[in-house]
Amino acid sequence: MEGTESNGSTASSVVADWSLVFWTLCAVILPVLITLWCSFQRSRRQVLIRDIFRKSKHDWHYTDLFGQPSYCCVCAQHILQGAFCNCCGLRVSEGCLKKADQLFLCKEIMMRSNGGAHSSMPHHWIRGNVPLCSCCMICKQQCGTQPKLCDYRCVWCQYTVHDECMMDCLKTEECTFGEFRDLIIPPYYLSTINQMRKDKRTNYEKVIVYYFFVFDLSKIAPAKALQLCTLLPCNAVRVLVCGGDGTVGWVLDAIDEMKIKGQERYIPQVAILPLGTGNDLSNTLGWGAGYAGEVPVEQILQNVMEADGIKLDRWKVQVTNKGYYNLRKPKVFTMNNYFSIGPDALMALNFHAHREKTPSLFSSRIINKAVYFFYGTKDCLVQECKDLNKKVELELDGERIELPNLEGIIVLNIGYWGGGCRLWEGMGDEPYPLARHDDGLLEVVGVHGSFHCAQIQVKLANPVRLGQAHTVRLILKSSKMPMQVDGEPWAQGPCTVTITHKTHALMLYHSGEQTDDDASSMSEQDHVREQTDEDV
Repeated sequence: MEGTESNGSTASSVVADWSLVFWTLCAVILPVLITLWCSFQRSRRQVLIRDIFRKSKHDWHYTDLFGQPSYCCVCAQHILQGAFCNCCGLRVSEGCLKKADQLFLCKEIMMRSNGGAHSSMPHHWIRGNVPLCSCCMICKQQCGTQPKLCDYRCVWCQYTVHDECMMDCLKTEECTFGEFRDLIIPPYYLSTINQMRKDKRTNYEKVIVYYFFVFDLSKIAPAKALQLCTLLPCNAVRVLVCGGDGTVGWVLDAIDEMKIKGQERYIPQVAILPLGTGNDLSNTLGWGAGYAGEVPVEQILQNVMEADGIKLDRWKVQVTNKGYYNLRKPKVFTMNNYFSIGPDALMALNFHAHREKTPSLFSSRIINKAVYFFYGTKDCLVQECKDLNKKVELELDGERIELPNLEGIIVLNIGYWGGGCRLWEGMGDEPYPLARHDDGLLEVVGVHGSFHCAQIQVKLANPVRLGQAHTVRLILKSSKMPMQVDGEPWAQGPCTVTITHKTHALMLYHSGEQTDDDASSMSEQDHVREQTDEDV
């Protein structure tokens, strides 16, 4: 009996052990299997979605969270995530994506005209998800107030209409393209121009034409994008460059290529949306020191339409290395903003080297400026560019300039420098010659070091004003020094730097609200002008 009981207890303990092992394995393996299955389904779903995106005429993008209350245009259900079309504004849930792609047409970028120069097209209505605070074009009451898929919006003119106000006549009514008609190219325009070219007619001005296209410069070069200007009436195109001063320079270089090709009459005027770190050119032309989404897109487009055309001097910077046996061609740059040798070029060089190693860290304007501040503080202690006046010679319009004790020399074409500092004016407490960006003159200043630069930026010191000139010549006699042109730095050995006028660029100036710096600068310049008039 005791043996039997012993065997029974042993068997039950074995069963309990195996049961524990089984459930332990289930607890470990089951979540892994579920995770793998979900991952497989997610990847399969993503493949299907990408396939739809690739084949679709819509410009679909997927989002995990819509920025405002949204409803699926197919099933009319409220959705938090899904796909939206960047072109026509459709919003759909993931499950309705394929059906929406089949049911709804996107904007037609190009379509056949009806044969006449003054072609027309009806509204292109999309139901639901109208912009907040939009008003009905019929009853003038607010649209989109109900928590459901309701009301209509035209993807061309952006007019909105209530469901109950929508009439059959509106569905066939001619679209006027709304308040931004001067910035939109209608679908029929390109086909009309193509037909006119076949008929050997070039009077494009007779075609009702509007001008607005968006190009991603990471996918298409500016030179290719700007060829669209040759299909538009002469001297009628305005370009908005969204980026930093380097991007603006890239576009202006492409415009110079148009001049070489004999396309000067098609050259556009250029406005700027400042997305870079310094944005000094944008600041000079009234477009601000940086854009963080605080201004509505509609207001930006309105500013572009109302902006005034001005000219911007562009300069040729030629760097010729010294040496009898140097067979290399001189380096040639185009300058829009400024050239410098000394501490600010050293900061730019260190920043550039750091960004090349870890580009992912430099995605924020604040981080970029913090890195500049770090290298500026470091140079205050190290003073790598001291005794610059013993290493260089400076000539302004052929006249030798005696240099005081300096660490840096900066040649300015525009009013702003160093991310928002009006360097030529300094504290504004001394009379100084007027500086412009379209007078064919360069302003040349010296700085005593990084700490002096910081003092100038907070209006606690004035720069060393060395003069104004049409031609600047700088000779680096010995050693290697940091140099930069418009934020593009390099280390340079003994050489001769010659800066001469190259051409003018057609820019757009936004005369919006003035900052305190702008107002004080203008008042100082007016005071100087009054003194000059009295002397005369």
